[in-house]
Amino acid sequence: MRYIGIDAPEIAHQGEPAEYFGKEAAEKNRGLVLGKRVRLEKDVEDKDKYGRLLRYVWTDNTMVNAELVKLGYAYSYAYPPNIKYQTYFLRMEKEAREHERGLWSAKN
Repeated sequence: MRYIGIDAPEIAHQGEPAEYFGKEAAEKNRGLVLGKRVRLEKDVEDKDKYGRLLRYVWTDNTMVNAELVKLGYAYSYAYPPNIKYQTYFLRMEKEAREHERGLWSAKN
C-alpha cells in the first residue's frame, strides 16, 4: 500500500541502502499503526502503476499520512489526481519545518 500525499524516506530494501531518516520514519509509522484499528480512505485512483493500493490511513481521528508529515518523518508530495488533502499536508510540512521536527531538525 502507498500512503497518498506524502513521500517518506525509504528503509534499506532490494540491495539499496536506507535513505536518510528512513529507519526513524519506518519506526514512527509502526508506532502510529501497529496494533490499532485503521481505516483506509481512497481518493480518485485505486492503485498506482505498481499495483499498490493508494490510501489515506486513519487511526481514530488521526490521519497517519498527515501526522508523519507534521512530525517531520515525511515530506508533503502531490500525486495528481489524488490531492484531496494536499493543502493540509503542505501546512503540516510548514509546521514541521518551522518547529525543526524530524527531517527538519537542526541536529540532523
